[in-house]
Amino acid sequence: MKSTNSSEAVPLPEILIFPTRLLKAETTEKLLNKLYEVPHVRQVNISGESLPAVLGSGPGKGLANEHPERKVINVKGKEVELRLLVGRVFVEIDDIDNVQQALEEIDAICTDLMPFGFNLEVGRYSKYKPTVTDYAKGCKR
Repeated sequence: MKSTNSSEAVPLPEILIFPTRLLKAETTEKLLNKLYEVPHVRQVNISGESLPAVLGSGPGKGLANEHPERKVINVKGKEVELRLLVGRVFVEIDDIDNVQQALEEIDAICTDLMPFGFNLEVGRYSKYKPTVTDYAKGCKR
């Protein structure tokens, strides 16, 4: 399989980690660091509920958001500002032949860090080539 940076239309496989709860900053930090130690992991993307720096609505509109989970975490030795409560983790694997091995290791990591439960799915969840809308907007890779 080719890299997502390639113009070839063969996508790399991804493993979706879907916890049954939103993850705290400490759990997210541990999970990301352990995922990057798994062989054949190409990249990790996260998504979830936004924690904006400034409140956008309600009685505190315009005030700083002092949410306790809006923290700076350390991932692979780099300081990263966590601006969301993580609800999904997308782990891209470098080749289809390595998915089963990576899936087993990721399952063990998740079992250790998320005793409250999670689901694992294999598929492709991220865009790997420009869409018709991208071409209409003038965005090209």
